[in-house]
Amino acid sequence: MKVFCGRANPTTGSVEWLEEDEHYDYHQEIARSSYADMLHDKDRNMKYYQGIRAAVSRVKDKGQKALVLDIGTGTGLLSMMAVTAGADFCYAIEVFKPMADAAVKIVEKNGFSDKIKIINKHSTEVTIGPDGDMPRRANILITELFDTELIGEGALPSYEHAHRHLVQENCEAVPHRATVYAQLVESRRMWSWNKLFPIRVQTSLGEQVIVPPLELERCPGAPSVYDIQLNQVSLTDFTVLSDVLPMFSVDFSKQVSSSAASHSRQFEPLASGQAQVVLSWWDIEMDPEGKIKCTMAPFWAHSDPEELQWRDHWMQCVYFLPEEEPVVQGSALCLVAHHDDYCVWYSLQRTSPEKDGRAHSARPVCDCQAHLLWNRPRFGEINDQNRTDQYVQALKTVLKPDGVCLCVSDGSLLSMLAHHLGAEQVFTIENSAASHRLMKKVSLLLGEPFFTTSLLPWHNLYFWYVRTAVDRHLAPGAVVMPQAASLHMMVVEFRDLWRIRSPCGDCEGFDVHIMDDMIKHALDFRESKEAEPHPLWEYPCCSRSVPQQILTFDFGQPVPLQPICAEGAIELRRPGRSHGAVLWMEYHLTPDSTVSTGLLKPAEDKGYCCWNPHCKQAVYFFNTTLDPRVPPGGPQTITYTVEFHPHTGDVTVDFTLSDALDRGC
Repeated sequence: MKVFCGRANPTTGSVEWLEEDEHYDYHQEIARSSYADMLHDKDRNMKYYQGIRAAVSRVKDKGQKALVLDIGTGTGLLSMMAVTAGADFCYAIEVFKPMADAAVKIVEKNGFSDKIKIINKHSTEVTIGPDGDMPRRANILITELFDTELIGEGALPSYEHAHRHLVQENCEAVPHRATVYAQLVESRRMWSWNKLFPIRVQTSLGEQVIVPPLELERCPGAPSVYDIQLNQVSLTDFTVLSDVLPMFSVDFSKQVSSSAASHSRQFEPLASGQAQVVLSWWDIEMDPEGKIKCTMAPFWAHSDPEELQWRDHWMQCVYFLPEEEPVVQGSALCLVAHHDDYCVWYSLQRTSPEKDGRAHSARPVCDCQAHLLWNRPRFGEINDQNRTDQYVQALKTVLKPDGVCLCVSDGSLLSMLAHHLGAEQVFTIENSAASHRLMKKVSLLLGEPFFTTSLLPWHNLYFWYVRTAVDRHLAPGAVVMPQAASLHMMVVEFRDLWRIRSPCGDCEGFDVHIMDDMIKHALDFRESKEAEPHPLWEYPCCSRSVPQQILTFDFGQPVPLQPICAEGAIELRRPGRSHGAVLWMEYHLTPDSTVSTGLLKPAEDKGYCCWNPHCKQAVYFFNTTLDPRVPPGGPQTITYTVEFHPHTGDVTVDFTLSDALDRGC
């Protein structure tokens, strides 16, 4: 059965009604899931397997049957590990029905149907008793309910309920324990993701400074964690102010509480500076002795950096203090970790909170609205003085003293820049409907372009549609800046990101081809064929081809009625894998000034790429089943057809690949 789904088009600004399969949302979740990434995580898999074997052995050594409860089983992998390790029976809970159905098939294919029961429910709905889902409580609890923040997927409430209703007292648990670590740092780069800095503008009257509003300065910021690949942040980007501090631990073998709590650690700063940011991660110990440990520590805090496991389903956390505070080397302070049932946040206190009665702190909430409007990369983009200087220089070449400017971007500083540079009047709007209220003819239309609804690079072509909507308000000879945009593409080999789309096949000796087939089927749906947005500064890659301009968009003219099409071929010049194509936009402010949202400079001799750290680039993954360590022996070119559809604002790219690379996107 087909259903109609409404969605806001981020490029055209219109609401569209599209005919979709009734299971459309399921397919999106499967296609975008991290199941493949988790199953490719060898370190995670091995540590779980070792911990499960040890837990089953401890139960058997007591002369008891090993009855396992696996919450969030996914593919059923951990349950199959448990049965292989000697468990007598396993109850595997999976609330997501398509995944539960796949788990049933995977368990059956691997020959464990008589020992594993898949329960398609939320764990809080599971019943115990003769007529229940489980005849009695389990004595081994296995879970993988963690996110980058540890507790963000509801691990604490799930454990709390399981201990009260589903498992025996003092049961074995895998993992047995989790510990959250934190490190206080000073970092202008990371602080720029949270606060607005003064913006300096060189004008004919001298330097002008745009100062952020006081309410933004005082705002504690957004309560959400910023999870990133911290291993891609250079050590030169921050100054360490504290040792790595163990903030709190959770013992999963005992009753767990989801109530709000605070945990303080006294420390002496290693250096004087401004305390701004808390870097945080966790590790899990699979056994009571702590001999089997899986850690998320970044390379500088890892016990063996050479054994560092790349993973994207668990990264590291960046938390921002409510305000920056000066610290003095050697003068004791308390770092406090607060958490409720789903979130963690940090504060810095001069004395122990237990002593002054401030053990609990309210979760920070943004009251300036800026943190709700802009994401972290957008803060960094606005704070980029070099980028601002580039816009200022471009504005100086097109701005006239009697100019009337219209700025079309979300939360942009361009209108203030134009004002400081001498524009007679400056209007700024956030959507095209407001433009019809303008009374004077516009001589300069400005845009970065940036819009909060944009995910893929070409979604910011919304600027072009607004330019078209206000065409009758533009004076003869009006200047539009940027004057044009171009779409660029390059074929790359990822160091690690390819894993999120690579089939698993066999995982730790278990056949999971059924999951691969399910994901492949989900990827056959229309929206899943689109490019995926990724901040590639976090995901190292090497170019296999030179960057190539594939489409141009002339903002001097309204959006055309007919599609813009192009065909071409990309020559593969460097040896290695072709994991996918990266696309980005470049905005031509003036004939002499261009801003790139993608590649910032030519790739190095070995192909290493430097990406814009404020923007996400579009990635089309090529589907390949070949071992990514083996160079393909295919042709030296990949042909493509690219098309811009003016009615929908979509950009589609179709690739023709060799036998070694199946048809992508």
